[in-house]
Amino acid sequence: MNALNKFAKFTRGVLLAGATGILAASAAEAADYTAKIGHLESDQQSRNIYLQKVAELVKERTKGEVEFQIFPSGQLGNQREMTEAVQLGVLEATVSPAAFIGGFNPAVSILDIPFLLPADAEKAQKLREGPFGAALLESFSSKGVVGVALWPNGLKNFTSNKPLDNLEDFAGQKFRVMDSKILIEQFDALGASAIALPFGELYTSLQTGVVDGQENPLDTIQRMKFNEVQKYLVVSEHGAMEDVVLFNPTWWNNLPADYQAIITAAFAEVVPELRAHKAKAVEAALATIKESDINVRVASDEEKAALREKMYDKSKAAYIERAGDTGKNLIAVYEKAYSEVQ
Repeated sequence: MNALNKFAKFTRGVLLAGATGILAASAAEAADYTAKIGHLESDQQSRNIYLQKVAELVKERTKGEVEFQIFPSGQLGNQREMTEAVQLGVLEATVSPAAFIGGFNPAVSILDIPFLLPADAEKAQKLREGPFGAALLESFSSKGVVGVALWPNGLKNFTSNKPLDNLEDFAGQKFRVMDSKILIEQFDALGASAIALPFGELYTSLQTGVVDGQENPLDTIQRMKFNEVQKYLVVSEHGAMEDVVLFNPTWWNNLPADYQAIITAAFAEVVPELRAHKAKAVEAALATIKESDINVRVASDEEKAALREKMYDKSKAAYIERAGDTGKNLIAVYEKAYSEVQ
């Protein structure tokens, strides 16, 4: 199937989803502004649960004039298809993992830099809502979409089939990463090598020794059963997994300014509950992981600081090389904001 036919099929899917939403709401008075919002997580996961909460808040506070219809589990396509559909106006909005849209907007790959956000959740939120977050969201405007919010969606941790008792243990090990020069440099700084592999191949690659280890949030490690084919886990919380809320600019700019403010505020308001829900999922995942044979160790604050010092500069240089002047300017904003929240 060629690209044009793929997009035609995707467009028909979005239109069908829209028609389904209209039929479902036929008994109610139609909203003045309706947005279909697509994303990849299941309806039981944190992202979807709190998107529904945002939809409720927005509907209530606009007296029913703005309605969000949420489509989880990739119902409207893969992330690239949804992002492009938002850009073209076929879809009103999507909530995307930042790691999935670095090719679309290289500036967002700043979130690949290890230990970018403070360990303290409140300090991290100040970065999201402050000048750094605003500058990162603004970087999407030149890509034909409107960045409305950043949402936390977990932290990555290291696992391996070889010991990870200290920084020196990383040397010579092979880790699977997403296809990111920044993540490759992150491991190079530790004397390790990184191999970009599709996520679907990771379990088998760990099992057969193609790679020694990997990095992912605890709930992902547990859900994908990586703990069954790994011997060591370090709860390092070194990598931020952030979501970006993107809207089509035509739809967004047609909203009254007070509705834009209501939507933006609703996305920010639910973050504490979103974090708490995610934390429970992570806590449950860790408990399940500990029941397996894997050795679990929690990194100390001192170890995390040493890891950050080791990895930050090389990862930052790789990011600036990729994102150019935009990235260099965003790093300057970030470093100033980071120093102010410490």
